[in-house]
Amino acid sequence: MTGAAPPAARLRVRVEPRASRDEVVGWREETLRLRVSAPPLEGRANAAVVDLIARAAGVARSAVSVVAGERSRDKLVRVAGVSAAALRARLGA
Repeated sequence: MTGAAPPAARLRVRVEPRASRDEVVGWREETLRLRVSAPPLEGRANAAVVDLIARAAGVARSAVSVVAGERSRDKLVRVAGVSAAALRARLGA
């Protein structure tokens, strides 16, 4: 049984941890810039990134995952259930 795979978008993200508040800064070329108040310790900044993207994109937190760059400011994030074009529109591209 074959069927179309559900849509999933991959998103390049640049994160600034320890900011004064959590916010989507905007796009710089093909990279979404975020600020999160959490420190980059014990995965707290990654959890804040997942939460912020989920809220901004209007998807469940479980649909968002960091697939690369867990220990870096530059990350690759996967958002399940939404196309790349729809995700960019939701995030203000």
